[in-house]
Amino acid sequence: MAKEISPYNELGVYETSELYGKTGKYRVLQFADGAVQGAMDMREPQRVVLEYQRAMIHLMDDNDPAFSSAFVIGHGIGTIAGHYPDRQFVTAEIDEKIVELSRRFFRYRMNNVVIGDGRDILVEQESGRYDYILLDAFTSKGTPRHLTTLEFFQTVMDKLRPGGAVILNVAGKLRNDRRSAAIHTTLSETCAYTRAFYLPVRGAGVDDLGNLIIIGSNKPIQAQPGLTADFAEIAMERGHVIRD
Repeated sequence: MAKEISPYNELGVYETSELYGKTGKYRVLQFADGAVQGAMDMREPQRVVLEYQRAMIHLMDDNDPAFSSAFVIGHGIGTIAGHYPDRQFVTAEIDEKIVELSRRFFRYRMNNVVIGDGRDILVEQESGRYDYILLDAFTSKGTPRHLTTLEFFQTVMDKLRPGGAVILNVAGKLRNDRRSAAIHTTLSETCAYTRAFYLPVRGAGVDDLGNLIIIGSNKPIQAQPGLTADFAEIAMERGHVIRD
C-alpha cells in the first residue's frame, strides 16, 4: 500500500490475510527488516491485535484501573493511546513519518504526539505527573541504548507519581541474554519492585529473540495469570548496570 523512507527508518504499510498464524484481514506497519510496528484488524479496528500490547494494557488496568495519565515513548500506529481515548496521553515519536502513516492508514486521530527524542521530551515533563510511562521504541538494533541507562530510569521515576509504574517492551531471549538482563538490573536500581514476562516468537526456539515485558514500580505489582496474553512470567538473571 505504501513505502516511505525517513531519516530514521524504511517503512512499509501492507495488508495480509494472515498474521502470526491467525487468519483475517490485517493492515500492518513494519520496518524494512520485517519488524512489525503496529497492526489493525480491518474487520474489528478497535481490537488490540498484537499480544505484547494486550499484555501492557492488562498490566495498566490491573495495577491502576482508574489511571488518568500516561507518557509513551514510541508511537507505532498509536494502539495503546487509542485504546484509552478518555485518558490523558502524551506520546513521543522521533520519526514524523510514522505519525503521518498512522493517520493516513490506521485512523489515528488524537492530537497528542510530540515529535522528537523520547528522553529529551520526558526530561521536560513535570515531576510526578504520570501514572504510567511506557517504553516501546525500537531501531533495527533494538531499544536505543540511551533509553535503558540508570540515568534515564532515574528520570522516569521522577516523572511518575508515587505508586506509578514504568512498562517496557524490549526484544529479548528467554535465557543467556546479557542485554535484557542488564536492562532489568538497571531498572531494579531505581524502583522497589519489578516483574518480567516473556513471549517467544511463533516457531522460534528459546535462544531466539521474543518480546519481553518488564514492569517496575515502588509498590507491589499485580498481574493476573492468564490475562497477560500468552506471556509467561520469568525470573531475570542478574546483569550489569547500564550508565550514560
